[in-house]
Amino acid sequence: MWLPIYDWVRILDRLISVIFNPTPMKLVTPKLRGALTIALLCFCPILCGYEGDVTDVTTIDTLDQSGPYNKIWEPHFAKWTESHYICAYGLQVRGKVDMGDIVVSLSRDKGETWSPRIMVFDHRIRKGTVQYAYNNSVLFRPPNQDIVWLFAMRAPLHYRDSENADLVAAYTADGGYSWHHVELALGYQGSLIIVAGIETVERDGVTYYLLPAHRNSQRHDPYGDRRQFVLESKNLLKWNLASYIDYPAEKPVFLHEGKIAQTDDSSVLKIVMRTATMDRERAIDPPLAYSSISDDGGQSWSLAQPEPELPNYRAKSFFGKDANGNHIYVYSNRSERHGLYYKIKSPGGSWSRQKTFYFQNNRNSYPTLVEDAPGRWLSVWDSSNNMDSRRTVIRFGIIEVE
Repeated sequence: MWLPIYDWVRILDRLISVIFNPTPMKLVTPKLRGALTIALLCFCPILCGYEGDVTDVTTIDTLDQSGPYNKIWEPHFAKWTESHYICAYGLQVRGKVDMGDIVVSLSRDKGETWSPRIMVFDHRIRKGTVQYAYNNSVLFRPPNQDIVWLFAMRAPLHYRDSENADLVAAYTADGGYSWHHVELALGYQGSLIIVAGIETVERDGVTYYLLPAHRNSQRHDPYGDRRQFVLESKNLLKWNLASYIDYPAEKPVFLHEGKIAQTDDSSVLKIVMRTATMDRERAIDPPLAYSSISDDGGQSWSLAQPEPELPNYRAKSFFGKDANGNHIYVYSNRSERHGLYYKIKSPGGSWSRQKTFYFQNNRNSYPTLVEDAPGRWLSVWDSSNNMDSRRTVIRFGIIEVE
């Protein structure tokens, strides 16, 4: 089990006392004790099977498998202050697929400890005569505003899954302790699925917010489709369709769960997308992400093309750009979603070799990162405590990119 660094120090200090008992403690000087603690601390990740460049890993929440939920999954993240963090995630109710409640947990000490769950969207509370279930939270703090928004999906609870959902939102003005529900005005009126964060752009002096989304109506409707698109808003309340992202007609591919970031040219946007086969929703061959470019602030997008250096095994990845101009891509490198891995691209350069983001003989997926300082990313993802289970833990960690 992964523990915070201060817990390991305390445990190892106690262990040294036990190891050297009944050795005369006068032989174990404070300096020697400290050296032994540091030495053992360095080997703890090896002993625990931990690999990766993520540090300061803590557990935000753990699933009680005897309770009403059978999965804890898809976290998202926002900073309220330099030390006050908000993590939102889903709790899947038994008997449903990707449907349940949305909760948040708060940290007031830069991620070292996390509060008990705070309910935001509760499937037990009816909206009039309709009972909804919720999933896939996306947190967003607009620049220079003391409000954090939480966008999510909702679908009637009697649905089998959440593939045909619509958009719902809430906001907090007190750092996540209380949430106020908002009914949105949707110019786009089809079903949608969201998982990735909002990108802010300016067009002709006007701020626009871009929310990547997709739909998968084909799963339950033979005349439905599978399409990636982008929604846009000037106020976070009314959302219109900005554009679809087309795939090559001669080689259809299910593009979804895309994440938008600036390219090396800050006036040009790029979306990197999860991929799957159009017929059976399996990993494509070869298993690569696809991308598309927009040079008009998200109003139109180029024909999607494969990214030869960016793997995608039918799982959400993270694509972002830091203040130093470096791009980062975090992903699962196999369909079983064991470890998380990443690549870095410096301005004008090519993608690095694969590096280990996080792996500890368990199952990990759906990373979200938020930049804390230039090259320093705060991250959350869903995880587990062994290879036989998945999505039983929500974790937090920090990675620094040079």
